[in-house]
Amino acid sequence: MSALETVIRVYRGSDGEATKALYERLTGLGPLGIVATNLFRAQKNSERAKAYRGRAIGNLCAALAEHGLPDAGAWGWGEDDKQPYHRHVLYIDLPTGQVSFHTGARGDGPDYPRAWDGVPGQSADRIIRWCARLLDHAEPA
Repeated sequence: MSALETVIRVYRGSDGEATKALYERLTGLGPLGIVATNLFRAQKNSERAKAYRGRAIGNLCAALAEHGLPDAGAWGWGEDDKQPYHRHVLYIDLPTGQVSFHTGARGDGPDYPRAWDGVPGQSADRIIRWCARLLDHAEPA
């Protein structure tokens, strides 16, 4: 099974052991893998378990602050004035495109230096493809 197929299966599924195995593979890649694990977890939580989203975003911000994104790009906070409750937005520039998370409160981290890319609904796909790319570059085919 390809890395992309594995990451998609784990993202769509609810197999705790498969999820844990993916997180172990990613974190084993070092600093970028740690960021990827937290990014994947935040996205999955954002779609499935809203109660855990805040903690996952906080963990993601901590990983970004500690490790950064040397192969990706900028990250930080902006605001979406069109959203009355979840107007704070965490933006992250990945090699696969910009991803974002709306929250009710701004978390730790810098201001984001750019605007939203204007393409809605792409975060999950962009995160999945980035995680698979990291795994592909770290593991022989």
